Amino acid sequence: MTDAPDTRHFPAFEVIPAVDMQDGEVVQLVQGERGTEKRYGDPVDAAERWVDEGAETLHLVDLDGAFEGERANAPAVEAILDAVDVDVQLGGGIRTVDDAVSLLDAGVDRVILGTAAVERPEIVAEISETYPGSVTVSLDAREGEVVVGGWTEGTGLDPVEAASRYEELGAGAILFTDVDVEGKLEGVQTENVRALAEAVSIPVVASGGVATLDDVRALREAGASAVVVGTALYEGRFTLREAMDA
Repeated sequence: MTDAPDTRHFPAFEVIPAVDMQDGEVVQLVQGERGTEKRYGDPVDAAERWVDEGAETLHLVDLDGAFEGERANAPAVEAILDAVDVDVQLGGGIRTVDDAVSLLDAGVDRVILGTAAVERPEIVAEISETYPGSVTVSLDAREGEVVVGGWTEGTGLDPVEAASRYEELGAGAILFTDVDVEGKLEGVQTENVRALAEAVSIPVVASGGVATLDDVRALREAGASAVVVGTALYEGRFTLREAMDA
C-alpha cells in the first residue's frame, strides 16, 4: 500500500454516469450479456445530459471494443470529448501502451484496462511512467473471480489480491464491477467493495447493481470513492442530482 490515498481524481465521493456504447448508440446490458441490450440513443446527447445535470466525470465504455478487442466507437468518443468539459474515463478494447497513450494525448483523463492488465500487468507501469495515475484497472468479478474478455473468460484471480498488485504497479484507481448484479436493478453487494477499499489506498470505484439511492449510500459507506451508475439513471429510478445529494 502507498502512504496516502490518491485523491487527485475523487477528492469527494462522486456519482459517475455510464455511457456504454455499442454500434454507435448508448446501451445498457444485463450482466454484460450481448443480446440483452436496451438502447438509449445518441452518446453525445447522453453525455451532454449528464454534464448538464452536474456530472463531474463521465464513464465511457466501448462495448464493441470490450468484446472484439478493437475499439469500434472512436468517433462517438471523439465527439464526446469535443462536446463536454469534464473528466472522462474510457474503457473497452484498449490493449496496448500505444492505444492508451494516444487516448490520453487526445484528451481522455483516465484509461480503463481490464483484459490487457490481466494478460500483461506490466502495461500498467509502462503507461503510468508517462501519465502517472492515469490507469484505472478494471477488476470485474463473477462469483468472486476476476473475468475478462467482455466478462466471458475466468482468470482464477482474486479481486483483492489483484488490486494490491496493480496498486504497486502504479494504477491510479481500481474499478470494481460486480457482474453478478450488473444491470439487474436488484441492488448492490458491498462485501467485495469493502474488502477492496480496505486493501488498497488508491480510490475504488464501484459499479454494478445500483437500483436505489440507498444503494449509492451503501457503496459509499463500504469505502468506495465513487460509483458508476447506468441503467438506474437511464430508466429514471432517480436523477443524477438526487444521487449526488444522497
